[in-house]
Amino acid sequence: MDNINIIKEFMVNNNVNYLLVNSTNEFLVEYNTLKENSRYKITNFSGSTGEALVTPETIYLFVDGRYHIQADQEVNHDIVTVIKLQTGQKYLDELLKRIPENEVLGMFSKKNSQKKFEEISSKREVKLLDTDPLDNETIINTSDNIVLDKKYTGLTAEEKISKISQTINDDEALYLTDLDEVSYLFNMRNFSQKFSAKIKAKAVILKGNSILFTQDKMHSLEEFLQSTKKKVLIDKTTINAFDYKLLGQRAEELTINPVKIMKAQKNDIELEHLKDAFKRTDKAVSAVRDYIYNTDNISEYDIAQKLEQEFKAQGAVGLSFNSIVAKDKNSALAHYSKSSKEEIIKDGSLVLIDCGGYFEGGLATDITRVFVKGTPNQLQKKIYTTVLKAFLKAYNYAKYNLERPLLGYNVDKSIHEFFDNTDTEGFVFNHGLGHGIGINVHEYPPNLSTGEIAKTPILDGMCFSIEPGLYKQDFFGVRLENSCYFKDNNIHSFVHMNYEKKLIDFDMLTDEEKHWLEEFEVK
Repeated sequence: MDNINIIKEFMVNNNVNYLLVNSTNEFLVEYNTLKENSRYKITNFSGSTGEALVTPETIYLFVDGRYHIQADQEVNHDIVTVIKLQTGQKYLDELLKRIPENEVLGMFSKKNSQKKFEEISSKREVKLLDTDPLDNETIINTSDNIVLDKKYTGLTAEEKISKISQTINDDEALYLTDLDEVSYLFNMRNFSQKFSAKIKAKAVILKGNSILFTQDKMHSLEEFLQSTKKKVLIDKTTINAFDYKLLGQRAEELTINPVKIMKAQKNDIELEHLKDAFKRTDKAVSAVRDYIYNTDNISEYDIAQKLEQEFKAQGAVGLSFNSIVAKDKNSALAHYSKSSKEEIIKDGSLVLIDCGGYFEGGLATDITRVFVKGTPNQLQKKIYTTVLKAFLKAYNYAKYNLERPLLGYNVDKSIHEFFDNTDTEGFVFNHGLGHGIGINVHEYPPNLSTGEIAKTPILDGMCFSIEPGLYKQDFFGVRLENSCYFKDNNIHSFVHMNYEKKLIDFDMLTDEEKHWLEEFEVK
């Protein structure tokens, strides 16, 4: 029986006509393996985010601007209807439009946050389902978990836990289910998985004590959650609805998650490690730049392989995500990740590379650069220069806008306004300006987008990407991404990889922009 029929039969047995099928697992991770990704199994869409709604008429697939083209290419349109969310459109609003008010929506309790469950159940009747018939869990060997040295973290796990423990009363327990937070607090990593450094575990922090529940101890965790007499402090954005249901009335929502804030504000030791990790990332990308310019008859696949080799040569223990190596029209797909052997780089070919790695300190790096083999054409130069202008504007935002606290929402808004008032030749900017960076290559806080989450202040030590881009289907795309950090009231760049002189139309730059560009190498 194929996966769609399995889901349909499951819906009949559970008496629901509408079912939300997720891309994530019980830990609500963003970058889930396709083996564990139920949404992929019924739509064939391989992007990291996006959910499916199974209805009597069709399967709706909801994707943001990064995945519009990719979704169209991967799904069977006879079975799947792609809903392309535009900038400013809210996913839940579009989801609810497709569920009649008198219908019951089935949701997997382990794969949706309590916050999302409450938001949807306030508008539609929801039936929580504790099993997903397409589940295929990946077991991670706990013997691969390692403890990081304090020289990378700045604080021992005991010191971190002690700080958090001081915020908890004797009759309380703090329950952590976010893998980034658990990995951070216990200074533990697992590099055995592709594109991840996190351990698979949940944790309970008590006054003067802590309990770590690794993946092989989840049964004990359920027993603890059901039997504890303490008030359990939880974050509704990260706890799944199944765990919340186990806690019942003992669950109490945190107003501020102390671990999330501590994790986001990198200390000086962590910042120094990231500076070193990005220096090595720059070297890896620079070596690949030379490879593209000096080697003939190479493919996207060849470049991706060379990129991984160069990261390893710089000491990377793994890649922080599946590298994007996209030639010409493929670069218009913001998250293209096929790296085809058939796509051969020729004279005039534009190549977009978005990549990152994990080094021994277990924090992700992330960078995007664009190259043209041989001589670029005028359109390539115009779009590249326009995106570069947008980056420079965002990067210098804090210098010329004295509003404090600094909000990613306002930085993003300024760049959307810049593109709206610029002739971009039909190319569009259809994603957020940036995301937080930490143990996961996408971390929150901070955030730079049109969403409410981007109104969270950017504080000292917070690390984030600035990545404006312009894309046009069947033409190409340009994205220029520097990972940065906020310190001493200003934005600083981890990335120092050069910009391409031959792709810059200097007549398009103002004197001020030329001055700003002096901070970065151009060659």
